Amino acid sequence: MESNKKFYHIVTYGCQMNVHDSERIAGMLAELGYVSCDDMEGADIVVFNTCCIRENAENHAYGNIGMLKKLKAARRDMIIAVGGCMPQQIGKADILHKKFPYVDIIFGTHNLGKLKEFVLQKQSRKKAVIEIQPAEGAVTEGEHPLRTSYPNAWINITYGCNNFCSYCIVPYVRGRERSRRSENVIKEAQSLIGEGYRELTLLGQNVNSYANGTDDIRFPRLLEKIAAIDGKFRLRFMTSHPKDFSEELAKAIASDPKICRCVHLPVQSGSDRILRAMNRKYTSADYLKKIEILKKHVPYCAVTTDLIVGFPGETDEDFKDTLRLVKEVGFSSAFTFVYSKREGTVAANMPCQIPEEVSKERIMQLVELVNSLTREHSAKYVGTTCEILCEGYDEKRGLFLGRDEFGRMGYFNSDKNVIGEFVQLRVKEANGVSLMGELV
Repeated sequence: MESNKKFYHIVTYGCQMNVHDSERIAGMLAELGYVSCDDMEGADIVVFNTCCIRENAENHAYGNIGMLKKLKAARRDMIIAVGGCMPQQIGKADILHKKFPYVDIIFGTHNLGKLKEFVLQKQSRKKAVIEIQPAEGAVTEGEHPLRTSYPNAWINITYGCNNFCSYCIVPYVRGRERSRRSENVIKEAQSLIGEGYRELTLLGQNVNSYANGTDDIRFPRLLEKIAAIDGKFRLRFMTSHPKDFSEELAKAIASDPKICRCVHLPVQSGSDRILRAMNRKYTSADYLKKIEILKKHVPYCAVTTDLIVGFPGETDEDFKDTLRLVKEVGFSSAFTFVYSKREGTVAANMPCQIPEEVSKERIMQLVELVNSLTREHSAKYVGTTCEILCEGYDEKRGLFLGRDEFGRMGYFNSDKNVIGEFVQLRVKEANGVSLMGELV
């Protein structure tokens, strides 16, 4: 590595929101003169952007931070920073500092935008910088994220969450819901399209409640305004909460071909009893009604979801209700999880925690069902032609890859670099969520 350059490495855990937060972190470090490198060993600063939604992510973070002890001892001037959801939990910053005293900076989700200031503070003193802002701050504008997902770009439209699902730590670590002003969101979208990005994803814990309680436009209108921007691009959004999914939103999706006919609508469980315990604020019948409304206005719409098994008190009959709902909806694909106990949530203190072996058996059944539905959906592509936005090149397969508007990944050969271009793919075979084909 060039000796006159300073390098950073970011380790990201969790969802797309964390991926975009890491792009924000990268932008701040770039403004300080750092450039990216591929490994921690060559970095002058390593930032762990943590997630605490599930225990596995937290354990992985602990393991990776611990691995840097020897490297830090050999390179005293190296800066190690730990930020994101994990330190934001009550008392967790103190635990991190005691467990890993060689960590230089500890910050939370509410003051991520101050990382530049923290780095400069650390460079001017020996003492660790530990700052956890207890309450969420104002929505930050004017940042310059260093985007890493071309031709895709993520745009936060809301921060935090007001729903307080009984299993979820998000409202406690990301705060109450705050929305960006629509004019700022639209301006960012226009800028990204002008820079050549071809797929925009609007992010929020619950995009459907965007701008609630304010004088700004609601989410369906925001979608329509962004879709009206000149240029060829796709528009996606996640995540939608079923209780707030409206017919107006279904009509907005149908109103413009730029808005992808693919909706991620987490149901979590098919049991009304478990949904009540989860504080989801809808029943299985309510959810199915939302699907009916969506399909009425957008007949050819792929619906994906999140599903949790092993929630406290879940019986065999509750689990069968989930299987029945999955079959009835016929999800295009689904993210399936075993319930993860999170201290500080209501569910953590619920009786009847499900034994691990029972949860494992249920998740295997659920995954088998979801995979069978995914294969059925993919098989329908064989012999058809679909439009793919090429996102990258798979070195191992020696093939280009990209998704159609419904989220299916397609692989293909090309004589030229087509990353960032829309191409027509004739599908020859399907394998689970993947399509194999040739350009036409």
